[in-house]
Amino acid sequence: MQPRLLLLDCDSTLSAIEGIDELGRVRGEAVFRMVEAMTHDAMEGRIPVEAVFGRRLEIIQPRLQDVKAVGQRYLETVEPTAVETLKRVRDSGWTPIIVSGGFRQCIRPLAEFLGIARIEAVDLRFDNQGNYAGYDSMFPTTRSGGKPAIVERLKKELHPALIAAVGDGVSDLESKPFVDCFVGFGRYLRRERVAREAHHFINSLGELPALLGKLQVSR
Repeated sequence: MQPRLLLLDCDSTLSAIEGIDELGRVRGEAVFRMVEAMTHDAMEGRIPVEAVFGRRLEIIQPRLQDVKAVGQRYLETVEPTAVETLKRVRDSGWTPIIVSGGFRQCIRPLAEFLGIARIEAVDLRFDNQGNYAGYDSMFPTTRSGGKPAIVERLKKELHPALIAAVGDGVSDLESKPFVDCFVGFGRYLRRERVAREAHHFINSLGELPALLGKLQVSR
């Protein structure tokens, strides 16, 4: 049986935070503000993701202990309807997958809490002392067009009957031509381009089951 895939952004969607910004916050207010500004520009589409991806990590130099702290922050700021929503969409035959420009090690505790088995996100690297040693620069979401590339890979691997994608940023919106339904998300940050160009725009994940139900009926 062909699966139906629900591709979920993580930062400012499944959780209120932006993980990269929280890694910056650990390093102090000045670093946080610098990183936050770069993240905002990239998510609004003013600059390409690849222009800031590695630069933010060079500035932060995240440690393994910082990653664990941010993983806890994801849990503390989970979207309030996420647990019930994911139960309902699974019950109706959808398979949720996290597709993120964030970091796998940070996101994993939230994914486990939400019962999401598959995480498509960037791996950070650390040395034996837990100090920053780079990241997987070849992973698609480190650059513009990364999420569509992951969608295409999932199509080849899983041959889904339907794909819906949900996210708040322009990097998420890039996947619209490659999925059956793109849903913009605005609980934490309303990005006007995303609101304007998405197939649907919601402010709570709790609105998803009804939208997916209509999509199932219409296909």
